[in-house]
Amino acid sequence: ALRRAFSEVTDPESLRFDLLDGVMEVPDSLTEAVVSERVAAAGMKAAPVGSEDTETTWWSRHGLDALTAASGISVVASFLLHGTIEGFSAAIGSEGMGDVEHQAPLYIIALYLVAVGTGLVRVVPKALLAAKRLRPDMNLLMTIAVGGAIALGEWFEAGTVSFLFALSLSLEAWSVGKARRAVEKLLSLAPPTVRIKDEDGSSEVSPDSVSVGSVFIVQPGERFALDGIVALGTSDVDQAPITGESERVPKEAGDEVFAGTINGNGSLEVRSTKLASDTTLAHVIEMVGEARKDRSDSERWVERFARIYTPVVFAVAALVAVAPPLVLAEPFEPWIYRALVLLVIGCPCALVIATPVAIVAGLASSARQGVLVKGGQYLEAPASIRVVALDKTGTLTEGKPRVVSVEPLNEHTTEQLLAIAAAVEARSEHPIARAILQHAAEQAVELPACSDVQIVPGKGTTGTVNGRLYWLGSHRWLEERNQETIKVHDALEQRSDAGRSVVVVGTDDHVCGFITLADGLRADSKAAVAALHAAGIKRVAMLTGDNQGTANAIAAEVGIDDVRAELLPADKVTAVQALERDYGPVAMIGDGVNDAPALARSSLGIAMGAMGTDVAVETADIALMTDDMIKLAWLIEHSKRTLGIIRQNTTFALGIKAIFVVLTFAGVASLWGAIAADMGASLLVVANALRLLKSEGP
Repeated sequence: ALRRAFSEVTDPESLRFDLLDGVMEVPDSLTEAVVSERVAAAGMKAAPVGSEDTETTWWSRHGLDALTAASGISVVASFLLHGTIEGFSAAIGSEGMGDVEHQAPLYIIALYLVAVGTGLVRVVPKALLAAKRLRPDMNLLMTIAVGGAIALGEWFEAGTVSFLFALSLSLEAWSVGKARRAVEKLLSLAPPTVRIKDEDGSSEVSPDSVSVGSVFIVQPGERFALDGIVALGTSDVDQAPITGESERVPKEAGDEVFAGTINGNGSLEVRSTKLASDTTLAHVIEMVGEARKDRSDSERWVERFARIYTPVVFAVAALVAVAPPLVLAEPFEPWIYRALVLLVIGCPCALVIATPVAIVAGLASSARQGVLVKGGQYLEAPASIRVVALDKTGTLTEGKPRVVSVEPLNEHTTEQLLAIAAAVEARSEHPIARAILQHAAEQAVELPACSDVQIVPGKGTTGTVNGRLYWLGSHRWLEERNQETIKVHDALEQRSDAGRSVVVVGTDDHVCGFITLADGLRADSKAAVAALHAAGIKRVAMLTGDNQGTANAIAAEVGIDDVRAELLPADKVTAVQALERDYGPVAMIGDGVNDAPALARSSLGIAMGAMGTDVAVETADIALMTDDMIKLAWLIEHSKRTLGIIRQNTTFALGIKAIFVVLTFAGVASLWGAIAADMGASLLVVANALRLLKSEGP
């Protein structure tokens, strides 16, 4: 209704809705007055987020339940009173039609009117708007059905239908509330205060007021309010609220901790590294909030279906009401009654509510496992993936290479070679650069000054040391520079075949030597690849910028099907396109800046370690909070489970309606039975959707 109301002033697809919090985002071009007017045209009320009008009251929280209870009590009281006075057969009617010769007393009718009024008080205004705009919806369906029952003298059924429809609305609100509470529990992780260490000891302040570099104290059992680095103390930390890890993680001085995680048995002093608005938890909250506003393909389908389905139900019901009496000269009352039953059972409540609840429950469950999905469409996408393409460094391997040998050539010494390489890489954040710098520090090598440092994407780095230009890069760059000798070639190939990475150091006229590094394989890489195959993935590929020999060695060890090495960022994009063309939808998993183009081009981009490279996380559709490869297979199965529940709900809801259509034409369906079936269907599909909240992780 809101999309239709805004169609005159903006593109309806530009509106974004948060089902759980009742929030709508509109384009900046729309003024507050226009938004309020358009929302009012849809029969609703709007207020800016955070304004006084949005503050909750007892009535806003419990008013619908109170009206529903009043409607139910009135129906029961009317029925019992009528049955006691005139007999229960008269109170409930005969074969779905009341006995018009023995109408209920006026005071009984008055009680039924209370049931109708309290049950439909929020429905009728929306129904009138729908009728005025000639756009029938479920509110109009129910209002006409109740009005028709009253016109036929079916007071028991009119009151019962009103109550059951109000009850179904309350159940929908309850189901949405349960999903909301699940998300709120996930997001309400950071404590409201933080204990800052100062000259007077410590003081508690709001996390928002803490600057980067401040030291705060976390006692055993408390939650961390900010991201930071442990400055003093040792403890074990429960990171499950953020990363989904099942085991506590030991922490000591120099280790990183995250807001929302729970301290173990030791007291820690932590130096904050991020503002409260920039913590990992803050990014999680932002991602989950944004994801709730994006509609999945299933939600879009249901919306399109309901847009056509509801008018068709009206047309069929009208035809049923008038065709048999006019064509076959049958009495009007039985066929009007059957038309009303069709209107009730035709209400698309179960279809409309079940899919978004399933999506929200699926998103909340994923976030609880440390898997951040940026929208409903991305929650559904893993189920259709046929190829998984993996980066090597930081994805299959630990991403923490270490130097295993420094081999100088052409009269350079080991210390000179290491000093030059470390000086050129001094400002780089690349894992290989950090490994070289760490090794130089361990060897107590003094670094010379370096200037004019430039990164050559996909090849290496150049810099001027002691007035001379040096380059550091791959074996392939050495070949491109035409500086390779047979001896150097053989040495590099030997190390590559052993699964080692090699950084060549040289000048314009000779090779100074090379540094060999080893990057350990993740403990779970082999199991993760096997789990992907078991989850139905046709092909697991490795896309890496590393040399072919190292890539082949890693691939053979973990069971990779397809190895594509020595790739520049643009080459990875080409490889993703080729895999998609040959095998089907591709999920690209990476963690670095050089993976961002391939993440963007793939059918589904997944960033390893949301606590890592910002560019990769921003580009990806899904972010794994830890570098836990096993969760890739879990994500695929979770996606399939979510789609399966959505299909079950759709099939069940439509099946119930089909059964009642047959019963209606057979003359054995009643109004209250139809609304009870529709309400029961709504309750069952919502309960089925909420099962996703209990999805267990790997």
